[in-house]
Amino acid sequence: MGPVSDGLDSYVSENKARESKIHSYGRSFNGFAARLLPHEAAKLSNVEGVVSVFPSRKHRVVTTRSWNFLGLNRRSKRNLKIESNIIVAVLDTGIWINSPSFSDEGYGPPPAKWKGRCVTGPNFTACNNKVIGANYFDLDNVSQFTEPSVADTEGHGSHTASTVAGSAVEGASLYGLGKGTARGGVPSARIAVYKVCWSIFCSDMDVLAGFDEAIADGVDFISVSIGSVAVDFFRDSHAIGAFHAMKKGILTSCAAGNDGPELSTVENVAPWIMTVAATGIDRRFVTAFKLGNDKKFTGFSINTFSPRNQKYSLTSGAKASNNGTILGNASASACDVDALSQSKVKGRIVYCLTTFTDYNIESLGGTGIIELLEEQTDSSPILLLPGAVIPPVSGKYIDLYINSTKDPRAIIYKSKTVKIAAPFVASFSSRGPQLISPNILKPDLAAPGIDILAAYTKLSSLTGKIADSRYSLFSVMAGTSMACPHATAAAAYVKSFHPDWSPAAVKSALMTTATPMKIKSEDAEFGSGAGQINPTKAVHPGLVYDISLNSYISFLCKEGYNSTTIGLLVGSKEYNCSKIKPAQGTDGLNYPTMHKQLSDPGSAITAVFYRTVTHVEHGASVYRANISSPVGLSVKVFPDSLDFAKAGERKTFKVVVKGEAMRDGTRILSALLEWKGSKHVVRSNILIYRQLLM
Repeated sequence: MGPVSDGLDSYVSENKARESKIHSYGRSFNGFAARLLPHEAAKLSNVEGVVSVFPSRKHRVVTTRSWNFLGLNRRSKRNLKIESNIIVAVLDTGIWINSPSFSDEGYGPPPAKWKGRCVTGPNFTACNNKVIGANYFDLDNVSQFTEPSVADTEGHGSHTASTVAGSAVEGASLYGLGKGTARGGVPSARIAVYKVCWSIFCSDMDVLAGFDEAIADGVDFISVSIGSVAVDFFRDSHAIGAFHAMKKGILTSCAAGNDGPELSTVENVAPWIMTVAATGIDRRFVTAFKLGNDKKFTGFSINTFSPRNQKYSLTSGAKASNNGTILGNASASACDVDALSQSKVKGRIVYCLTTFTDYNIESLGGTGIIELLEEQTDSSPILLLPGAVIPPVSGKYIDLYINSTKDPRAIIYKSKTVKIAAPFVASFSSRGPQLISPNILKPDLAAPGIDILAAYTKLSSLTGKIADSRYSLFSVMAGTSMACPHATAAAAYVKSFHPDWSPAAVKSALMTTATPMKIKSEDAEFGSGAGQINPTKAVHPGLVYDISLNSYISFLCKEGYNSTTIGLLVGSKEYNCSKIKPAQGTDGLNYPTMHKQLSDPGSAITAVFYRTVTHVEHGASVYRANISSPVGLSVKVFPDSLDFAKAGERKTFKVVVKGEAMRDGTRILSALLEWKGSKHVVRSNILIYRQLLM
């Protein structure tokens, strides 16, 4: 894959070019996708005019309550005239256009700036004034045995699109669970759908095609709930696409990934991307069950089934073993289907020592399942059968009950919601520090991503299994995929009040006004970034950290990129780092957060950050620096007072961070800079990290 299509024709014959080239990217940036052998790709990379050749990787796709929890409710002030002119592009698995969340009742015609198309197909016959555009890209020909269509067969794309800008739907629920009004964060905005994922996989070729089309179509935001392992920016389709979007004034939001709580798992780390972690809201779905001795337990699941009998027979995977005819490494205790006897499972609730076994029990005629939770989780899975997921402490009692009772029995009740303390970072949400640009803190911020109710598709059952007969207009999902569209919508909400703000200014407003985690984890800001979004507060941030295109180029030069590698990213070789003003400071970028990773774990701490803030409120204002720092870390600001006479005025300051070598066992030191004015507080997290030697 390369950003200059002319190179292919100059390298191979005209017939070979016609055979090899799959797709040309030409609406927003120059490039093409082609099927080439490794040696052909290597030769092509040396052709004059070709700035990048890289393989197409496979990526993966990563509400009634969440918006109210964030303070963006139906009574919040809105600038509807501008909001209805905002177009949000969603790169995902498509959309179920027949969902009430995508009704265009009361909407006027698409904005005049819209230049896109509506590509129809099976189960997608037309766009409307809510979903104003739709297209699909399947350059890998995944759908070769079916007629391709924008229609969502997974539910993921419909869920994310409705979270951003779905129309308000009263009485929405999942079989009565989570009942309320489902709506997007900017319900007046328009949606443009680009199907780049088939099943749960999304190729670089298709993702770049989606970016290319969306930018040229005139969208204002791009929401990408897709991720994979972070790589250098010039080999990262998200970074390349988002960079070109940024040049056109379009902010791209991306999911941080679902590989937490391990450190250094964060994805989509380019500084021009808004990288979104997942948090929990103050609601959780729980499922109660009772044993035959009337002992009650509470597990985690989304159980839509109501019990028909008072009690059901209960057994365990171990007791339902097929007595020695086990194939391979199958385990009866873990409820592997090859290790179980159908006669011992049929008609019973089965206790299994692992998760994701509901399909096995259903296929053998079981009536319910109780699964032992192996790792920490915050989300509640939708199971194929009545069931609950329980912690080990409960599992020990249940195992004892089954093995000490002549006729063990149990009943599993329909799920209900309970209030919990929030916000907190989801256990599955990927953490920093990032490995590509070590001194840029990622993720940037966090948004709700646990058990979010939003639109679904009628082309898939709730679990995606053929054996599942449940179909619903709404479903509950969890992941940074769900957090990403929340942040996209929050950015669009801010933009509706400040249509002239740059992508960096909008992101800055969301970061510096974010809410700190109520429940703070050991990994601190590596989990939540600046904190959880506060959309209404972000409309008036006081000050913003803006970043220009030239500042990003200067940053890339400081990071060690040269004219060739920068060209791989931006699609041009016109930039020469020797002629560009060097970026200053430890990180070399006017970022809202400040971060340094110590290259030597035993070294003393020294870092300098240069920042410029723009006053974005009316009238004069004075801001004074307030520092909160832990013992052993000195943070000083020069000057410590900023005096603004009018809106649009800029002021520069320097932050100097010093400290002795961290003590044994300490790897994170977290400080906070707050610029306090008469009406606004502008927060910037400062994080120092060292990698402990193993």
